[in-house]
Amino acid sequence: MGILDFKNTLMEALGIELVSLDKNLVVLTMPVDRRTHQPVGYLHGGANVALAETAASIGSFEHVDPEKVNVFGLEINANHIKSKREGIVTAKATPIHTGRTTMVWEVRIVDEQEKLICISRCTIGIVPKK
Repeated sequence: MGILDFKNTLMEALGIELVSLDKNLVVLTMPVDRRTHQPVGYLHGGANVALAETAASIGSFEHVDPEKVNVFGLEINANHIKSKREGIVTAKATPIHTGRTTMVWEVRIVDEQEKLICISRCTIGIVPKK
């Protein structure tokens, strides 16, 4: 998988999987289990944020030449709408702005019934490799 190799990363630790990849839509899944729970057994908001930033970053790579630049999260916000104890959540990331030095992505995280769990906006910086 090259640049999208999740082995030995936070994505592997959280069980994040790539479902589909297109420059205008990235779809990832993440289990809601012991790896992604907060101490009282619900999906951790930080796990949602990690999933959202991962989706935005992966999508950003589709808009750049990864031989010439790196992409990094600059800012992220998340509104946690609904809690969840088990199952799977799915992140669907779409670009709002794809500029030369920054990108902005909206990421909707939904449950198995397409109910909104979290909505996030992530700004990505595009940094030339030295």
